[in-house]
Amino acid sequence: MRSMQTKKLCIAGILCAAAVVGSLFSFPVFGSKCAPVQHMVNILCAMALGPGYGVGVAFAASLLRNLFHLGSLMAFPGSMFGALLCGLTFWKTKSVPLTLCAEVFGTAVLGGLCAYPVAVLLMGQNAAEIAFYAYIVPFLISTAGGAILSAVLLGALRKTRVLHSFAQ
Repeated sequence: MRSMQTKKLCIAGILCAAAVVGSLFSFPVFGSKCAPVQHMVNILCAMALGPGYGVGVAFAASLLRNLFHLGSLMAFPGSMFGALLCGLTFWKTKSVPLTLCAEVFGTAVLGGLCAYPVAVLLMGQNAAEIAFYAYIVPFLISTAGGAILSAVLLGALRKTRVLHSFAQ
């Protein structure tokens, strides 16, 4: 039992590091910095470790990205909602396509809507300058890119049977 917990913690640490390093490969879209590698990590973490670890890795990666000035406060709602939703979806259905869709919906819609109060209350953005839905489009672009990266990577992992060793 303890060995399995250690294995999960090590995988979570590696995925968190991949998300932080992957944020170096980001691009700006409107008011957001899109980092599709974070969303790829969310999906991999959901499938390998479950929803709790997924949210933990998303939070830790967002925190580290902010500490290293590689992201903004938008990293928190932009990653954590998608990680939770895709983790719960994979846990309940074991369906990869549904998990990919859950990541996109959770990040783009739920994360995008929750980014608005973060921008207004914590970042000092003027509510008149940004629309209520201003973060949905950039988050959608970022998470769709991450879902595509995940689909390609999952296909390769499935062919090499590496994915089977991560099964919960």
